[in-house]
Order: sequence, then C-alpha cells, then structure tokens
Amino acid sequence: MKKRAVLMALACLILSFFLFSSISVMAGEKEETLKDFGIDKRHQKWKGEKWSTSEKKIKWRMVEPWPAGNLLHNWPQHFCDSVRAASGGRLDIKLFPAGALVPAMEVFDAVSEGTAECAHSVAGFWKGKEEAFVPFWSLPYGLDAEMTAIWYYERGGLEMLNDIYGKFNMVAFPLGNAGQEMGFYSNKRAVKPEDFKGMKLRTMGYFADILNEMGASVSVLPPTEIYLGLERGIVDAAEFSGPAANIPMGLHEISKYVLEPGLHQPGAQTDLIINKKAWGALPNDLKAIVEICARETDAWANIWNEALNARAMNYYKDQIEIVQMDDKTLIAFRKATKKYVDGRKAKNALLKKVIDSQEELRAEFEVWRDCRGRVTPWPYEVYISGRLRE
Repeated sequence: MKKRAVLMALACLILSFFLFSSISVMAGEKEETLKDFGIDKRHQKWKGEKWSTSEKKIKWRMVEPWPAGNLLHNWPQHFCDSVRAASGGRLDIKLFPAGALVPAMEVFDAVSEGTAECAHSVAGFWKGKEEAFVPFWSLPYGLDAEMTAIWYYERGGLEMLNDIYGKFNMVAFPLGNAGQEMGFYSNKRAVKPEDFKGMKLRTMGYFADILNEMGASVSVLPPTEIYLGLERGIVDAAEFSGPAANIPMGLHEISKYVLEPGLHQPGAQTDLIINKKAWGALPNDLKAIVEICARETDAWANIWNEALNARAMNYYKDQIEIVQMDDKTLIAFRKATKKYVDGRKAKNALLKKVIDSQEELRAEFEVWRDCRGRVTPWPYEVYISGRLRE
C-alpha cells in the first residue's frame, strides 16, 4: 500500500509539473501573441531621433493626371498647402495640373526620371510597368477604404508598394481614397447576370476583362469620350468615378438608370510618388513633415469625398432611377472575379503576393466585421423597420 501511495504521489507530482509547464508555455505564447497590441510603429522608429530644424528652403514641382477642374485635383493641392504650412515655407511644392508640365499619363516617367520631384498618382494606371500595381489601386470586390488604410499602414501594404515603386527610382505614400465608385449609368435596366450579355459597356482594368468573359462587349473609352459614347449609343452603359466626381460629367442627364453597386471599385486608392534622389536630399525634419502631411491628406480626402458623395446621391435620387442589382447577380460577378483574378495571380508571383496579403486581412477581419455589423447608422425609421445591416 505504501509503495502504491508513493507511486500515486509521484505520478501526481509529474502530472502537476507537466500541467504547470503547459500552462506556462500557453501563457508565454499568449504573451508573445499579444505583445504587439498597442504598439505605435512610428514611435518605435522616431523615439531616438534627434530632431533639428533645417534652414534650407527647397522648391519642388508636383505633377498630376487630373485637370485643374477635376475633383481629385483638390487632393494634391491640399497636400501641398499642408506641407507649406507645416514647414513654414521651407518646402514649397508647386502643383502642375495635367498638361501644364507633362501630359497626364506621363507623370510616372516624369518623377522616375526627375523631371518633377513628385506626383499624385493612381498605381493602377501603371499596369504596363508592373501588373502588381493594380491591387494598390482597387480590384473588383476588393478592399474598401477602411480596410485599404488598415492594410497600408498596419499590414505591410505600404512596404510592398515601396518595394515596387523602388524599382522605378521612387518612394510612395497613400494620398487619398475615393471610396466606392458609382455603378453603370445605363439606358438599359440590368439586374441579373443574363441582362449584361450583349450589352455594350464602358469600364476599364480587370473589370473590363471579367465583363467580356461574362458575355458583355466592353469599350475602354477615355473619360473625354464617355458622354458622347453614351449619348450616341456607342455604349449602353458606362461607369467612371464616384457620385460627386461624376456630377460635372452630366452622365445622369442622358441615362435612364444607374446600376448599383459599384462592385468594380469598392475603394479607389491614390498615392504620392516621389523621386528617390529628391527624397534623399530632404533633411529629416522635412521628410517627417511630408510623411505626416501625406497621412493627413489621405484621411481628409476620404472624409471630404464621402461627404460630397452623400450630397451627390441625394441629388441623383431625384434625377435618375437608382437600380440595385439582385443578390444572384452580385454573387455571379463575385465568382467570375475570383476565377479571373486567380488566373492573373498564377501568371505573376508579385501580384499573387500582394493580393494574398489583402486576402489575409479580409479573413482576419471577418469576425470583427460580423460582430459589429448590425448597428449600421441608418435613420431611426429605417433601422426599426428591420434594416440592420448595410
């Protein structure tokens, strides 16, 4: 009996040891997992910096693909104003609208070669340089503005963007997200997948290929030709930009419907690109000002743009019939998009790396999105009617 008692005590002691060890390991793993919660990466980078105020006055030229009257022209102008104010005029950036210094679609080469020190840009414009630029702009069913910002600033998106721009002698920062774009301004009502077969549509990028594969006929009309194309029946429907940006184009005046949602661009991101030599020549305090002002402009642009979009939609609802595609159509487009994007990823390892990184964030965000989803800020009457989700 004594021997049995001793063996039982020894067994309990061994079990307790392993149990304690397991708990300690689990606690250690949990501590390791949670150690980066609440860490400000910029503070870690800047906490040892010995800041000093540079005396040199520097002038830069900034080019853009937008004419002066375009809504997006305000974004780089806001950035230039912020930098001038924050630096006390020590860094003065002059903005040149499209065509004033270089043609609209030559701003990439102008900055890469040093003709201009910086530019406002849309990474997706440069697909011909590197296809992996496309998802930094927007993908059909891609990230919205909120998730794009999280991906850029907290999940390595900005580092990947700079890895690619770096190959072309540039550094980059996010500089404004237009949010979800409008759907198609159309003279044909289309709410089901089969309705789009044979339709003549204007869009661009990956969505043009996807629609062609689904039986539509797509023309990539430049912005200056969209109005006439829709008016003269060259296309049955056309999309261009967000609600506010589209108003001056007058597409609602020659269309019966607008087909929603704008699934082709849930969050259209723009960026600031800077010539590497010009960036390297900046004193550290001015580099910090550029970075801070870029982030301020990135946040402001989306807020300002969405406020204008809300006003624009209240105008549109009295001017044109807003048609919502049905759920089956959206799911069919989603499936076609996945098939197409998977095919592109299979041909380009860098593109795959970028899109997979975005998909990882999408999966990580699922639980939180579902938990928070039923308090959408609808008006009181809309909410109590049972419409809880967006």
